[in-house]
Amino acid sequence: MRADAARNREKVLEAARELFASKGFEVPLDEIATQAGVGPGTVYRHFPTKQALFQAVTEARVTAMIESASAPADDARAALFAFLSRMAEEAAAKRDMSDAITVTPELRKSLHAALGALLEKAQRAGQVRADVTATDLVILMKGMLQSLHEGGNPQVLLQIVLTGLQSSRKP
Repeated sequence: MRADAARNREKVLEAARELFASKGFEVPLDEIATQAGVGPGTVYRHFPTKQALFQAVTEARVTAMIESASAPADDARAALFAFLSRMAEEAAAKRDMSDAITVTPELRKSLHAALGALLEKAQRAGQVRADVTATDLVILMKGMLQSLHEGGNPQVLLQIVLTGLQSSRKP
């Protein structure tokens, strides 16, 4: 891909991230093109459908979350809680997040592995309950995201999850 084409693609993705977050999936592609400073044809060259653009935005967001999980951390519990908090913040700020869980199976597997690695480090340090699994956390987070459709408060629900993860023993 030429450098200018790559820059235009990134502009479109950034505009789409912002507009999908603030207006939801119904935002017109022409509005995304305008915000990106490109013509509608440029958007369609990179993303033939709105669903393809939405998928690209979703996968970029999930990939960034996965990458953040591998950052070095002195406090394993803080790293796990920060990851879970980021998921909750995404849910609160972006109306499309709960629908965005429909990522590719490979990306979903990577997300679960990242969460599992953070959980395992915190468990080894004695900072979170040893009886919780990554699957348990995935189910809890999905439930929290689903609650947005029913008026749930993700910050309150996150605090309940984080409190429930606390280890009763001191590290």
